[in-house]
Amino acid sequence: MPARQKVLLFLHPKSTVGKGIQIALEFVRFKFQVQTGDIRNLPVLTDDNKGRYAVIVFEDLFMYLGLQSANRNALDKYCREYNVGMIFLLHYHKKPEEDPLLISQVGNFPLRYMTDVRLKDYEINETSPLLRITRPGAVVPLPTPNDWTVFFPYHHTYTAVTRKHRNTRSLAFDSMGHGAADMEQTIENQEKLYPVILDRGIYDGIQRVFFGSTLKFFLNKIMFLDALSYLSYGRLSIPLERYFQIDIDDVFVGIPDTRLLISDVNALLNFQSQLRKNIPGFSFQLGFSGKFIYSGTDAESEADRMLLKMSDEFLWFPHMWSHMQAHWFLNATKLCDYMELNRQFAIRHNFNTSSHYAVAPHHAGVYPVHEQLYYCWKKIWNISSTSTEEYLSLRPDHKRRGFIHKNIMVLPRQTCGLFTHTMVLDMYPGGQEILLEIIDGGSLFQSFLYNQINVFMTHQSNYGNDRLGLFTFDREIKFIYKWTNLRLKYEPPMALARRYFNIYPEEREPLWKNPCAQRRHLEIWSEEKNCNSLPSFVVVGPQKTGTTALYWFLTMHPHVKSNHPSPTTFEEVQFFSGSNYFKGLDWYMSFFPTPENNTVIFEKSATYFDQQVVPKRLTMLLPSKHVVVVLIDPAKRAYSWYQHMRSHNDASASKYSFYETITAQPGKAPPALISLQRRCLDPGFYARHLENWLEYIQSQYIVIVDGDLLKSDPSSAMFNLQTDLGFTEIYQYDKILKFDKRKGFFCQLLPTGKTKCLGRGKGRQYPDMDQLSVKYLDTYYKESNTKLTELLRGINKPIPGWLSEKSVT
Repeated sequence: MPARQKVLLFLHPKSTVGKGIQIALEFVRFKFQVQTGDIRNLPVLTDDNKGRYAVIVFEDLFMYLGLQSANRNALDKYCREYNVGMIFLLHYHKKPEEDPLLISQVGNFPLRYMTDVRLKDYEINETSPLLRITRPGAVVPLPTPNDWTVFFPYHHTYTAVTRKHRNTRSLAFDSMGHGAADMEQTIENQEKLYPVILDRGIYDGIQRVFFGSTLKFFLNKIMFLDALSYLSYGRLSIPLERYFQIDIDDVFVGIPDTRLLISDVNALLNFQSQLRKNIPGFSFQLGFSGKFIYSGTDAESEADRMLLKMSDEFLWFPHMWSHMQAHWFLNATKLCDYMELNRQFAIRHNFNTSSHYAVAPHHAGVYPVHEQLYYCWKKIWNISSTSTEEYLSLRPDHKRRGFIHKNIMVLPRQTCGLFTHTMVLDMYPGGQEILLEIIDGGSLFQSFLYNQINVFMTHQSNYGNDRLGLFTFDREIKFIYKWTNLRLKYEPPMALARRYFNIYPEEREPLWKNPCAQRRHLEIWSEEKNCNSLPSFVVVGPQKTGTTALYWFLTMHPHVKSNHPSPTTFEEVQFFSGSNYFKGLDWYMSFFPTPENNTVIFEKSATYFDQQVVPKRLTMLLPSKHVVVVLIDPAKRAYSWYQHMRSHNDASASKYSFYETITAQPGKAPPALISLQRRCLDPGFYARHLENWLEYIQSQYIVIVDGDLLKSDPSSAMFNLQTDLGFTEIYQYDKILKFDKRKGFFCQLLPTGKTKCLGRGKGRQYPDMDQLSVKYLDTYYKESNTKLTELLRGINKPIPGWLSEKSVT
């Protein structure tokens, strides 16, 4: 994210108010950094004389007022220099014994406030410059009880964003103590009584927005987005267009007396026609399971016939022939044959399936991925897009995301409060008030407010019976138009999916999670699969530090098994670091044996260590698993890589000396030489790469192996490694390793007395590195090695011998 498109949050620990702010930012995908607790030290505010944050948010105004004067002055100075605004929330948290009628001063601002105020109504100031998404509408009658903070400004820097309705008494008190009548009269005569105000920065050069409540109130959610946009000069904004799609799953599915009647079909068509007046092209997406047609009552079968007759009024998508779940089919041929039944049904009835969209029953096979489903979708239907609520997980819904797999675009799917069993308003779970809350500013409204693209899941049963589907979306759309300036749009599924990934290109690449980590994912994952064969630890490199020798030593352990070899990358799977990742989890798991009771499985891919994307991918699939890092002097590692490339007849390594390679100047030297240089030098910035790992993994799961010790005394190195990995059985390597003078490294001692060594390509003897290169690299890596020492000490890891020697010198 570019500079100054990030929010700095100051929150109380474990605060529900603060959590609400974070959820709003995660919904709209704004980057943020959180500071919690006692704020004694501010975070770094600038990088290279550029501000890091566009807006600063305090969930509690008193956190700001309570800052040490030096910190507050520094924060204010930053805001003035970089035109950064602040947002404050002031929600009721007084002690019970405090006077609820007291009007208090807000720090040294020309502003007063009163808490525990009960507003009877609420309106938007239509002239406020803050408004962007928010549309001034009718007065909102607020539910009771409600506890608000209202502000009394006495400087023209402040303007109202919201205010009490002038023609309605707006305050009430639980008790009328001494002087309460006079106070009430004072407030009634006060013309400036504002729950939300904008400080335009005239007074002290800093623009601020003050909220007299939390984001729980729906208008505050809208105005919070407006405040971010206004204070960031538009950098923290999302467009006003909201694209949405309504799927009606399970058409023709349902027990008798719950399905559509002819009147319901007419109502559906009429509602679609009404929506098209304001939302051109809008069409319901009808998902069909052809096997169940005509399985209702006679009247419901007549409605089925009408749907077939009017089929060209809708877009249709396959929902599986008899609603079976894809992960039940391990044989792709059988699954494809099963899909073909539904395709033939669509052809017979002239369904318009040109949208190339499908939905899997119960989301099974979409995520966790069932490869047979993706294969058959492409083969039978030429599917281009689908949707699921399971990626990355069902809950929380604000973290649902999209991904692309096997050229099928998977969009996040949203619920609207309706499910297969919600057919009658009076029987809505918890009462119809719950559904109205979902619509009128609740979770359904939030989906439209925060998500630029929504794919909603509904069911055939929601459009018969009480027609709750029509009721819900009709009421929601009217609510949106009343309170926001959002513009609702429609596009067919393929166009919608392309738009989604144009907006969020960072979501194109999937993230594979451990399917066994969530019960819901296990329910829609094949019973033939299990997570036992996933590795318990991974040797991540870096390259040319002795990882192949380590891999070989580990395979000598009677209770340790490695992955099966790859025909192209040999002992390395190289799953997390390259294109293999997009082959999917099934491909990765095929490399591992089914373990016995006391077997430990591992994999080694030395390409993992210095690849930016690997730690996130690896820890997503293998949480709480150890990663093993082998470290040698980075100068020696660079020289070894150069010699490795030279032995493989790399053109640049053959043409240029090592010193010429490491000192080549980008822009002057050939690109191929610079590429070689980077692969020599970049992996050796160990501290930087370890910091990347520590963003995703706890330090206790990082195991450091001294590469020099592994070479000179592998028995000791392997004892340390087994201990660090928590092995219950420590294997005595001194009994099976023997130094081979001819080879120059340790080999395996066989029962016959002979030795078995690594191949000819390992342990090559190279000429000593020239002194110019030694001197250059000592200087080049000095700062990085110092940081590495500090980092390892900070996470309580042993300092390799070679690094200790460099620290002394």
